[in-house]
Amino acid sequence: MLKLIKNAELYAPNYLGKQDILIADEKIAAISNNLDAFSNHAEVLDAEGKIVTPGLIDQHMHIIGAGGKDGFSSMTPEVSLSELISCGTTTVVGLLGTDGTARNIRTLYAKAKSLEQEGISAYMFCGYYGIDTVTITDSIQGDMIFIDKILGCKIAISDVRSSYPTATELLRKLRDVRVGGCIGNKKGILHIHLGNLDTKMDVLFELVNKYQFPIEHISPTHVGRTKPLFEQAIEFAKLGGMIDITTGASQYTSPYKSVLYALDKGASIDTMTFSSDGHAGLSVFNEEGIQIGVKQAPISENLNEVIHLIQKGGVAIDEAFKLITTNPANNLGLKNKGRIDVGYDADLCAFDKDFKLQDVFARGKHMMRDTNIIVKGTFES
Repeated sequence: MLKLIKNAELYAPNYLGKQDILIADEKIAAISNNLDAFSNHAEVLDAEGKIVTPGLIDQHMHIIGAGGKDGFSSMTPEVSLSELISCGTTTVVGLLGTDGTARNIRTLYAKAKSLEQEGISAYMFCGYYGIDTVTITDSIQGDMIFIDKILGCKIAISDVRSSYPTATELLRKLRDVRVGGCIGNKKGILHIHLGNLDTKMDVLFELVNKYQFPIEHISPTHVGRTKPLFEQAIEFAKLGGMIDITTGASQYTSPYKSVLYALDKGASIDTMTFSSDGHAGLSVFNEEGIQIGVKQAPISENLNEVIHLIQKGGVAIDEAFKLITTNPANNLGLKNKGRIDVGYDADLCAFDKDFKLQDVFARGKHMMRDTNIIVKGTFES
């Protein structure tokens, strides 16, 4: 089935002006300023007055829920398809958090496959906070080679809930991710949760500077948790590393302000990503600082922070959208994602001039039309 999007103000994310986009099944088949020749053979959507960008990528989300630090009742629920579509997320990477016991790695894989069957693209990391990596096969390398959805492995450092891994222990995991990725035709990254301990990213610099491990396989997240940590993350970015700023929780300042600060300090926007940490368990405190409850981290803040970056920070549209399109695609090694180009997956978002989301396409399927979600998850009413 052909679909033709007419008169789009196209940011791919580089600005291409007014263009028509032809979709054939799940792929982008053509881009031109006039594709009227296909009008009689395609479903036509007139995007006059709309800004069209690639579908958004969230590389850190708890798609089967997380939490649990206040007991079983504080464990957060699964993510639904409609939640993702409502904020333009067409590609998501699921992971485990502190809990690698009650939350099961096979359940995570099943959820990723479920979201894929419902229409979006979903991937995952093996591992969790601990050094005792949870895997589907018998090893990280085996998961990288044989499990289609696994793009890398997660571990935590500089956090009281981590296993305090040494540089040598991290190197061994990086080796498994990299070698497994080579054999499995994946980039392979070690996705590293950062806490707020004074050790910050010290061990990651040791991996790069002392042991000369290729920095592109080291993927630190939550880098904006504290100001000293973010200062160090900027230096990591200047070495060529990709740093991930969380939008849903645990930041010392607004994420878009962190980006502006990093740019002012000489970091390239091409070395930064946003991710939501969606459905993580967050504590709720009253005015006296006493915890009064828990809530789940929102998944919508990636888009909101990009809009702030444009409207409040004065960053160009094509540059700002890199944080949730091309940059995470590059970090994850997804060669068919993050851009609107011929042969790429037909993942698209259409916005009005005020960046209110109007339409979403995921793998060529129209999921949101004129602000209304028209494709919902299997058990959504």
